[in-house]
Amino acid sequence: MRAEVQNNIEAIRKSVALLKQRIGWETAAHRLEEFNAMIEDPTLWDDPARAQKLMRDRQALMDGIESIEALERDASDNAEMIELGEMEDDQEVVAEAEAAIAKLVDKAAEKELEALLDGEADGNDTFLEINAGAGGTEACDWAEMLQRMYVRWAKSRGFEAELQSEEAGSEAGIKSASYKISGKNAYGWLKSESGVHRLVRISPFGKGTRETSFASVWVYPVVDDNIEIEVNPSDIRIDTYRSSGAGGQHVNTTDSAVRITHLPTGIVTTSSEKSQHQNRDIAMKALKSRLYQMELDRRNADINAAHEAKGDAGWGNQIRSYVLQPYQMVKDLRTGYETSDTGGVLDGDLDGLMASVLASDASGKSRSEAAG
Repeated sequence: MRAEVQNNIEAIRKSVALLKQRIGWETAAHRLEEFNAMIEDPTLWDDPARAQKLMRDRQALMDGIESIEALERDASDNAEMIELGEMEDDQEVVAEAEAAIAKLVDKAAEKELEALLDGEADGNDTFLEINAGAGGTEACDWAEMLQRMYVRWAKSRGFEAELQSEEAGSEAGIKSASYKISGKNAYGWLKSESGVHRLVRISPFGKGTRETSFASVWVYPVVDDNIEIEVNPSDIRIDTYRSSGAGGQHVNTTDSAVRITHLPTGIVTTSSEKSQHQNRDIAMKALKSRLYQMELDRRNADINAAHEAKGDAGWGNQIRSYVLQPYQMVKDLRTGYETSDTGGVLDGDLDGLMASVLASDASGKSRSEAAG
């Protein structure tokens, strides 16, 4: 067996060992039995919030066990195929098995990264806000491109992307949009996207000049039902207003939009897609999530510093650059990760960029050290 293949197998074993450590492998089977016994309790759904949390925890444990067993099984099967192919001098079998092991290395590394999403709110659904920054119409168009990119990313992972509110640009694109992204570890993955995103391209609006546009992205977790966030009624102002859109995809479906302003912090949340009662509920949940995110930030100095450094959506504050002219390159300025597949990224292929930030944070490196 070639040294490269042996190294790949060893890399898979190391990833599996870390995954086992993360889920507590020695007691995993016993804990799954306990979960299975609890879901048989006929009174379980008397407390829906507790039941849903239990089901999520059970599913996460099942997924972890199945991933580990699949990695071990596939690595062992392909190693045996290589040995058999070498004994019978069947190079085609050897080549196929070696290629399969090389893919397993990437899969194991991805599972290892997912296992790092064990922060207090990483497993939660998330709110995603996009706001056009400096650049006028160009920035509004860029904000809409980001909107498309994130919706495609969410759908590629089987997540649900539910539009909460949207404000059309005066000429093109959007001034802002807010989504609720629902799926396993949605916040854990998307939290790396908070910051200013910079685009360099030839203007599509007849100017023929190279333009730089900015848009900001803000990500914060949906507060779990068992997390209590108190909001003093005297600290908020609730406004209702009539929504209006630009037509086509920007048509709003209600005249009962709600805006909630949290006076002590200046946080503003809106919803304009459902009935006024539902809008009020959605906007309040979004406010509580924002306040919860602030608390998380206070507990985590790195995240807090990253959000404070986000600043205005303009020069000097960007976390990522998307260059379409004079060359093709997307580069994360926090980690130095880059790719020339700009089309793939704008179509939602963000996993590599997100993983680079997760790996950097998990290694304990500062963003400047990682970029260096």
